[in-house]
Amino acid sequence: MAAPPPLPDTARPLQRGFGMRPGEAPAVVAGFLFFFCLFASYFMLRPVRETMGIAGGVQNLQWLFTATFVVMLVAIPFYGACCKWLPRRRFVPWVYAFFIANLLGFAFATRAMPDNVWLARVFYVWLSVFNLFVVSVAWSLMADVFRPDQAKRLFALLAAGASAGGLAGPLLGGWLVGSIGLTGLMVLSAALLAATLPGVGFLFGWRRRAGAGMAGVGGAGAGQDPAEPVGGGLWAGLVLVARSRYLLGIGVFVILLATASTFLYFEQAKLVAATYPSRAQQTQVFSALDATVQALTIVIQLFFSGRVARRYGVTALLTGVPVLVTLGFLALAVWPTFAVLAGVMIVRRVGEYALLRPGREMLFTVVDPETKYKAKNVIDTAVYRAGDAVSAWVRTAIDAISGHPASVALAGAVLAIAWAWLGWWLGRRHEGQLTPAGDAPTVLARGAPGGR
Repeated sequence: MAAPPPLPDTARPLQRGFGMRPGEAPAVVAGFLFFFCLFASYFMLRPVRETMGIAGGVQNLQWLFTATFVVMLVAIPFYGACCKWLPRRRFVPWVYAFFIANLLGFAFATRAMPDNVWLARVFYVWLSVFNLFVVSVAWSLMADVFRPDQAKRLFALLAAGASAGGLAGPLLGGWLVGSIGLTGLMVLSAALLAATLPGVGFLFGWRRRAGAGMAGVGGAGAGQDPAEPVGGGLWAGLVLVARSRYLLGIGVFVILLATASTFLYFEQAKLVAATYPSRAQQTQVFSALDATVQALTIVIQLFFSGRVARRYGVTALLTGVPVLVTLGFLALAVWPTFAVLAGVMIVRRVGEYALLRPGREMLFTVVDPETKYKAKNVIDTAVYRAGDAVSAWVRTAIDAISGHPASVALAGAVLAIAWAWLGWWLGRRHEGQLTPAGDAPTVLARGAPGGR
């Protein structure tokens, strides 16, 4: 690829600060706003979901996790059918339109049956499915639009849009819920989700002009027209994952991430229920944690994540957080208090959003479109929720056998060590697929030896 033209003097500070090159700012702004609206839509309702989970009984959370996993499995062939027949330009908006309709349906149902416990449980499961699907599709879109060299420089900025939305969502929800109620929040969430749709067409258009589809630039999926369907079978995502060591490694990485998150999530639910008896206090605690996490994440994404990716590569993004989580689990084994847990939860979530998420999405810039949309979705949804469900039952079993809070923390520390090693392996594999210029990957696709 030819060297980019020199930047004007006024743009050089922007390049030094954020790593953007001429012509990339419109796509970065569009991607930032896309993620802002998407995450504001979800995080507006997240504190409500957490309160509903506690209301159903902390001892029953593993059943909700299992139900979520089952729904994910049922959804995979329907998602595969959409990928098979719909062009990517239309597929992404249709997926979002489906969830917008769902949200409006829940809004009317909640207004009609505000105290129905089964509706609350269904909403908990649905929101747990919704957030993984819409986020997975969003990052599939970004991996499709941007080249690997652009991803390394720009994905942290795009993720900052997600964090900004994740901060605005709970603050806006907490401010408005008293006046518009849960039904109003659901309608507003649907409107924010609808606001992402114009950005899809813009980003695909920019892809052709300056992104992964630009003529003459070697990239994963370059030259594959988004006006064409992804194709493949209904279960192609599962097959692709099963046949590739690289994708299996990402899948196990996600399972270990989900396990660490679930262990901490259950401990959080237990300690919050014991420390804050009222549902209003619990919702306030969850909202405060969300706001703290998102505020810290934005700062790190804007001023730290991109520099780490450019200087040290994807490997550093994927290994640092598991190491910190290992230390956090060891601290919990010694001091099992809510204050220590809150600190570990903040570190884990900030690290996931600011470092792990951009790094994990960069792994998919060196694969073909079918893998980006199908295999990636299987990993982000079914594999992630399988990790949730299995780790929820494992944690319940550890509690039943041991009864000592340190047992779960020590088990989490051991798994986090394996998680860190796998992050190092994946980072090295990804970086091995790039040329010295860093922008022409050897695509890991079906039939490619590097993908096995």
